[in-house]
Amino acid sequence: MMKKFITKAIIIGSLIVGVTACSESYFDVNTPSGTAQQEQLRMSDLLAPVIHSTLEGQHSAEQAFGNYVQNFVGQGGTAAGETTASGLWSQVYLNILPNLKVIKEKAATEGATHYAAVADILTAINIGIAADTWDNIPYLQANLGQENLFPAFDSQQVVYAEIFTLLDNAITALQGEDNSGISLGKEDLIYKGNLDKWLRAAYTLKARYQLHLVNKGAVSPNDVLITIANGFTSNSDDFQMFYSDKNINPWYSVEILARNTGNFHNDLASQMVSSMNGDYYPFESGVLTIDPRLPRFAKNDGSSVWKGYVSGGGGLSPDGVTSGNTGFAEGGYYTSIDSPLLLISYAEAKFIKAEAAFLANGGTTTSVGSNSVAYTAYMEGISASILKYGADGADYLADTSVDVGETGLMLNHIMKEKYIHNFLNPETFVDYRRYNFSDNVFKGLKIRQEVDASGDYAGEWFRRASYPSTELNRNRSNVEANRQTPVTPVWWEL
Repeated sequence: MMKKFITKAIIIGSLIVGVTACSESYFDVNTPSGTAQQEQLRMSDLLAPVIHSTLEGQHSAEQAFGNYVQNFVGQGGTAAGETTASGLWSQVYLNILPNLKVIKEKAATEGATHYAAVADILTAINIGIAADTWDNIPYLQANLGQENLFPAFDSQQVVYAEIFTLLDNAITALQGEDNSGISLGKEDLIYKGNLDKWLRAAYTLKARYQLHLVNKGAVSPNDVLITIANGFTSNSDDFQMFYSDKNINPWYSVEILARNTGNFHNDLASQMVSSMNGDYYPFESGVLTIDPRLPRFAKNDGSSVWKGYVSGGGGLSPDGVTSGNTGFAEGGYYTSIDSPLLLISYAEAKFIKAEAAFLANGGTTTSVGSNSVAYTAYMEGISASILKYGADGADYLADTSVDVGETGLMLNHIMKEKYIHNFLNPETFVDYRRYNFSDNVFKGLKIRQEVDASGDYAGEWFRRASYPSTELNRNRSNVEANRQTPVTPVWWEL
């Protein structure tokens, strides 16, 4: 029933553009004929399209960022170049923020504090990924419409302050009474109206964003631990949206259908495969040859040896002689017709806790050993991930390359497991930047190979998207004032 509702949500979403057009500086000012008017729509008409666009925006960003972090490479081993992430920009500023503004206005009129809290969480998610993608973005003036057709950009520091305010407000509201008589129902494509899960999501998201600021010194690891203690409690809390055979999963469309019809698609990068096939972390039991989750993501050519493609390596595997042989799995966890898009999960919450506890205990990028809090969270995160992906993890969890013990735990163990679990999640691009693409933290990591070593940004890691040309055309002076090269660190990296 929930999967079928997504199709209706998309249809409604196509009508709502007309509602938001007159109140958003990124649109033409004329409302198309036949569209619904704002006063005709209920909050429930708006919420499902916003949720759908939120997850689609995450997918759009990952199409570039997944290449940057070497989850995958383009067909033939190609590395992605500069991106504008224009699909994410359109989702955030065309389909999401304007409609969230309307929901908030209607919620205020009706006294629907719980509905408003969910809108605040969704706002935080979207301005969060936008700021992490472009650094400075329009926010405080973004929904003023005709009052301001050229919104100023807010610094990432300001946006992060807004994220924490939104999430704290949502947490307070969800813990309080709502006497409006209005509740979330099937339009809630994530939790079907379960407010306890939304509350745990708000805490988990807050911990994720706090963690982004730890290395900058703006937040302490102990602050993260306090927050995550109220976060997700099981895999059933995962923030994900499922698709259906009528509204198909976008990874299935761009990877499986494209490959099956002879069109361009992606293949698995050696960084991902080598983190799972024993190359970077040799299995020590003599029982395992691969991480049991690898076949849930990928398929190979039938060989007993799994070889990913070197980023920019012209189709070669890491040995530099033979070709890669690993692509996306048809029927995989994220590449089935009705697979979900995952935004944040219980397993990630455990890895957030593990990293924060490791750092709070004085851990560094090269130190060895930690405390029971960090180690227990690390092992629980792996268990949750294996359970989520439907793999048999007994041998993996027992292997001493994984079960390293408190005294053997290093940051790279935690981040390797988080990297694997967050396959196809744009959060990994944040993790790579937080640790400056360190091969101490992401074992084996090498920058993409360059066909033309004299090309733009050769030998440099991409760290942000460039602003889309549509925004440059409409809001040139503000874009020009904030534009940086795509290899310039964002605020929380400095």
